[in-house]
Amino acid sequence: MTGKFETRLAELGVTLADAPAPAANYVPFVQVGDLVFVSGQISQDANGFITGKLGDTMSTEAGAVAARTCAISLLAQVKAACGGDLDRLVRVVKLSGFVNSTQDYTEQPKVINGASDFLVEALGDAGRHARAAVSAPSLPLGVAVEIEGIFQIA
Repeated sequence: MTGKFETRLAELGVTLADAPAPAANYVPFVQVGDLVFVSGQISQDANGFITGKLGDTMSTEAGAVAARTCAISLLAQVKAACGGDLDRLVRVVKLSGFVNSTQDYTEQPKVINGASDFLVEALGDAGRHARAAVSAPSLPLGVAVEIEGIFQIA
């Protein structure tokens, strides 16, 4: 039986794939008490990595779409941390978003809104969170966005 969060995701046309495997020497998440710290998830979709530099080769709107894919990967990691039961998620506590952008680009918050808005749409009040949105001169594999998160679970 599908839980309330996955039912809502399905209504949004989103199916959580298996959580992405780490690309280097780290673990995808660490649980400490009722908190799950999820490693940075990079922008990617079914076509591969979403690359680009905001303020140069990518628009703010395209960056927000890339950030949304990071949020979907974060939820996949949380589901894995919860033994496959996403309904154990109590709330999103905090996101830290990194935007591959030029030195003069200042719309990082609008880019990370792609993740924040999606999480609230998918999870309701449980998706509301604290957040940071910062610029990075480059990100792994040239991706446009990377987001890490802290989640409370039951």
